[in-house]
Amino acid sequence: MRSMSGSRRNSGSSLVSSSSASSNLSHLEEDTWILWGRIVNEWDEWRRKKDKLLKELIRKGIPHHFRAIVWQLLGNATDMPVKNQYSELLKMSSPCEKLIRRDIARTYPEHEFFKGQDSLGQEVLFNVMKAYSLVDREVGYCQGSAFIVGLLLMQMPEEEAFCVFVRLMQEYRLRELFKPTMAELGLCIYQFEYLLQEQLPELNVHFRSQSFHTSMYASSWFLTLFLTFLPMPVATRIFDIFMYEGLEIIFRVGMAILQYNQTDLIQLDMEGMSQHFQKVIPHQFDSCPDKLILRAYQVKYNPKRMKKLEKEYTTIKNKEMEEQIEIKRLRTENRLLKQRIETLEKYTEQFVTGLQMQLEQSRLQEAELLGALKEMQDKVLDLEKRSSSLPDENNVAQLQDELKLVKLRELETLHSFREMQDTVTELNQRWQLHMSKGGGGHWKESPKKNALNELQDKLMGVRLREAQAQAELREFRQKIAELEIQVGCSYTELNLTSIWNGCHCQIVFPASLALTVRLCTFVCVCVSNPPIPVLQKEEGLIQGQLNHSDSRQYITQLRDQIGELKNELHVNPIPSCFLYFSEMINVVRHMKHDILDSLLWPSTV
Repeated sequence: MRSMSGSRRNSGSSLVSSSSASSNLSHLEEDTWILWGRIVNEWDEWRRKKDKLLKELIRKGIPHHFRAIVWQLLGNATDMPVKNQYSELLKMSSPCEKLIRRDIARTYPEHEFFKGQDSLGQEVLFNVMKAYSLVDREVGYCQGSAFIVGLLLMQMPEEEAFCVFVRLMQEYRLRELFKPTMAELGLCIYQFEYLLQEQLPELNVHFRSQSFHTSMYASSWFLTLFLTFLPMPVATRIFDIFMYEGLEIIFRVGMAILQYNQTDLIQLDMEGMSQHFQKVIPHQFDSCPDKLILRAYQVKYNPKRMKKLEKEYTTIKNKEMEEQIEIKRLRTENRLLKQRIETLEKYTEQFVTGLQMQLEQSRLQEAELLGALKEMQDKVLDLEKRSSSLPDENNVAQLQDELKLVKLRELETLHSFREMQDTVTELNQRWQLHMSKGGGGHWKESPKKNALNELQDKLMGVRLREAQAQAELREFRQKIAELEIQVGCSYTELNLTSIWNGCHCQIVFPASLALTVRLCTFVCVCVSNPPIPVLQKEEGLIQGQLNHSDSRQYITQLRDQIGELKNELHVNPIPSCFLYFSEMINVVRHMKHDILDSLLWPSTV
């Protein structure tokens, strides 16, 4: 009784007189109350046999006394299992309770039934919304659904309102509208834009030019079924038709409103159009709701075309969903890549720091290596300079041969030096022996004998000095050979010219016979095949002859030997160095003439 009395206060004069009934019912002369009573009692038969008449009566409006039962019958919500669960659901706790409590005060705030924080309307509204949020946890609670439940509670108790609301959500596409994704709302907006573009192209162009999107004014139409846009009597008439025909009436009424206001809307900008939708349009049909319903059914609506648009929208959404999935995947990959980049940046910083340290160490090592390289280059240059002075490989064999020859010469020189040392030793011994035999007593003998002895003494001194000079020469040659071996140089030719030139300046004017004989002997030794052994032999012969013959015979033999030496010089030419030796012979010859003269004429000595 509470629900019906409330509906009386808000239904207005929506009675259907007998004059507005169909022609098929005019002969019955029954009033509206009796007619709807029969419809309710014979509901199944009317739905099977008189469906068109029932549709026409519903479009004309359901009497407010019968709305509760007729809405339950239209929604097939009279006997639902969920009704028995309602009391148990109220005992449970819902995660949406805070949201429901927050929005209840904003649901029909001016209606008497819902005024006050502790009012009965707010309490039963909370119960129904809480119970549904527990039944359908996917949808839970949506703000727009509270206005539909509030309208139901104005007509029926909360258990029946709960059952009708569950049926509306399941069978009238409302559940898809109130899902978190609101995919069905997008479809409705897409279909409504098509109708607008097809039937009101000028207004559609104006909306686009002003960026006045369809969702800005039509979203609430589909979510609340015009309950928040139009006055309650007009919205209730639309809800009557919605309970029988579904969302089609929402498209028709929306298009009818836009057609009715097209001229005014085209002349307004975006802000003006917003104000027009909020303040002007809702009160245009207060006095005559039938006028709006009549215009709504004049709108062209093709269910097949709407089905086709639904498929197109589904395809578009699938593509968008795929794109969103791809975008989500790319974002996930991007996030992972960012994390990897951050990790790599940290690793790179550490790696770069390590490389910088290694670079510094490498630079220090490079500087050290450059210094060592410079030293090695200097050594290489020095070795190259030194190697340039060394003989090449072609001369190695020749140098080795020359080295062998030098060693042989060294051995020969050493052997000759030893022989000369023996000779000097022997001459010293002989000299000592000669002096011991009375060489100091020459003054007691005859002048001739004294001259001969003196000559012998001089000859022995010359020979002794000659032997010493030869020994010194051989020692000097040995030292030269040693120096050649040490420096690695090969003297292939001996430049005797310089030696002879040096010697020439010393023996051009000999100071004495002894010095002259010594220098001549030195020159003879410097040439190849020196005649030292021959002179030694001659020395022995002359000495023997001097010891066993008289002076005249000795002088005669000496002259003969000198002549023979001259002949040998003419027969066997010798180098120019022996010209000095021939001069020395002439000197000796003159000296011998002087000796002979002294022997022949002692008084002239």
